[in-house]
Order: sequence, then C-alpha cells, then structure tokens
Amino acid sequence: MLTLILSVMLAACSTPANQPSDNGEMTATVEKVTDGDTFQLSTGERVRLIGVDTPETVKPNHPVEPYGKEASKYTKGLLTGQTVTLRFDAEPYDKYKRLLAYAYLEDGTFVNEKLVREGYARIMTIPPNVAFADTFLEAEREAREQNRGLWALEDGKDEGKAEGKETSVNSDSGTKEAATGQRPSSGQKSSDSTASGTSSQNPISDIPDPTKPIKGNINSKGEKIYHVPGGRYYNSTKAEEYFATEEDAQAAGFRRAK
Repeated sequence: MLTLILSVMLAACSTPANQPSDNGEMTATVEKVTDGDTFQLSTGERVRLIGVDTPETVKPNHPVEPYGKEASKYTKGLLTGQTVTLRFDAEPYDKYKRLLAYAYLEDGTFVNEKLVREGYARIMTIPPNVAFADTFLEAEREAREQNRGLWALEDGKDEGKAEGKETSVNSDSGTKEAATGQRPSSGQKSSDSTASGTSSQNPISDIPDPTKPIKGNINSKGEKIYHVPGGRYYNSTKAEEYFATEEDAQAAGFRRAK
C-alpha cells in the first residue's frame, strides 16, 4: 500500500504545472500581438483565440481586409504586455501547433467575447471547441444591431441589399430561393446570399458532419463561396460542400462570403 501511495504522489509531482490541457487553463504573459485574433506569449508559443475571426492583416498573399488594421490595433492595446488566463476547450492546439484558447484579462474581461461585441471580429465556430458558441452569437447580433466596428462599414451596411438585388434578377426560382432559402429545383446555382438577416437557430445544428461546419456554395455566376457559422447567410445557405477550416475551403478554390 505504501508503495502504491508513493507511486501516485510521484506521478502527480511529475505532471507539468501551468501547461495546456483539454478543458484546462494556464496563466501567461502576452509578448506581442500578430493580428486581431492571434498573439504570441513570452514563452514563444502562439495563441489563436477560439470562436472569433478578425479581418486579415498579415496573411501571406492575401490583401489587408477592411477593418483589419483597426482590429489589430485594438487587440494590441488590449493584450500587449498583459498577464492573461488562457482557458482551453476540447482541443488545446490546432493543426498549426497554435494554442486554441479563450483569453481573460486580470480584471475578468473575456477577450474573445469583447472582440465580437465591439465589432472587431465575426464569429467562427468550429467543433469540437464550441463552449461559448451561443455567447458569441448573441454578441455578434448586438454588434450588428448597433452598427459597431466592422458592421458600420458602408460595404457591410449595403451588402445585404446589393446581394439581395443580385439574387432577385435571376429566374423565378432564384427569386423564390431568396425569399424562402430553398434551392431551385431546376439545378440552378444559388447566389452569394440566399436570405437576409441571421436565423436564431443553432448555426451548426443542421450540418451532416459537426467537424465540417463551413458551407461551400457555387452561385449563379459560377463563383465558389463559403459561409462560416454566424455569417449573415449561413443558416439559409444550402451547401454543396462542407469544410473543417477556412484554409480547407480556400484550398478548394472558395472565397469567403462578403
């Protein structure tokens, strides 16, 4: 019995403290912010915030996206040099060996949610890391309704009108699709947007494979477009392909919906 107790104690002592683990947490210091949703710790490890997606600013061979610089500047001011608590979901790392985390400031500020609620990020829910999917969805709705941040851009305001108009000039079946969210029975491709507004239903509840929540669609112009959970037209889009990550969708020739 004594030998067993000693073995258990030694095993406990050998477990690394303050290390990433499934559904665990750790404390760390932010050394620098790469862009709005990614930063580096003083240990050199990179962190990707779970459930949020800010406009791109540093992606290779990719133009700086509207409101990307503002989002990056905001996150830098919020996190640079700060001690944060990183909480993990089902997967502590992504395929790029970045930590996947929910970040909290010392005053309790939930950074991921704040970025969405203030309009610096859209939501991007990828199973199995979905602990705060509903929280982020509610925060994005508030940001959209209040025209905060990226939602205040003219392109963002007019996008639904412009894309809805593009849909309405298609055939009768295309018009029906815009009104009801149903695919045309003639086999005609759908437009970039198929309905206005965001449905209140769970954005990942109706997909065949929870590990591939991103919807790929080809519109009437032959454009390959993908929609991420929480996107304006995600719930009304009838997917022709599904993807696990945006990188997978882009590798297949799809672009993100505006």
